Amino acid sequence: MCHCLGMRIGILGGTGPAGSALAARLASIGFDVVIGSRSSERASEVVVEYVAKFPELEGRLSGGDNAHASQCDLLVIATPWDSAATTVQENTAALSGKIVISMANALVRVAGEFQPLLPPRGSVAAHIQAAIPLSRVVAAFHHLPAKELGHIGQPIDSDVLICSDDRDAIQIVSEIVERIPGCRPLDAGLLSNAMAIEAFTAVLLQLNVRYKTRVAPKLTGIRLPADQKKI
Repeated sequence: MCHCLGMRIGILGGTGPAGSALAARLASIGFDVVIGSRSSERASEVVVEYVAKFPELEGRLSGGDNAHASQCDLLVIATPWDSAATTVQENTAALSGKIVISMANALVRVAGEFQPLLPPRGSVAAHIQAAIPLSRVVAAFHHLPAKELGHIGQPIDSDVLICSDDRDAIQIVSEIVERIPGCRPLDAGLLSNAMAIEAFTAVLLQLNVRYKTRVAPKLTGIRLPADQKKI
């Protein structure tokens, strides 16, 4: 049984390339998605742009400010990493008890090379969890190329590493990932592992630059039980 069906998903800071692409992709697979932003006007503009490109998203995709998006059942934080904690703190009450997905990566470009930064608490996800201790923070969606996410008619050939200190939250996020064509959710353990997952994004981005492509991780040697595979 899928526990994610019927969930409304809010994307806080969702007007950037990654957040808006994820919002469109989730709307395309049947979720009602609210793109949040500091500016509700900007969020509405992004929705209009996507609906003009993909008319089938009309009625599934909407926009508003972050406070409005925070009223959804499950949240994704798609802000720049250094404003993630502030954004969730501004909406602490609305996020209490809910699953909050962190997809941000703390990175800097030095002399043409991407390098990971070490945020407070060791990862962006852990920093968010410390800021909203009553929420169920999950790290996921760090490595999916934004352009491929936004091509909603095409599958994405990628594994999605998911970690959290809440086992039920990992299961629910895994069910959401399984609904994205081509994606395979992998349980990567406790939230402390977000440090390595986030930092690895710098390697993937550097490969993109080096080989002029857009890479996504696909791990070999893992055989999931039949009941975890896509039907």
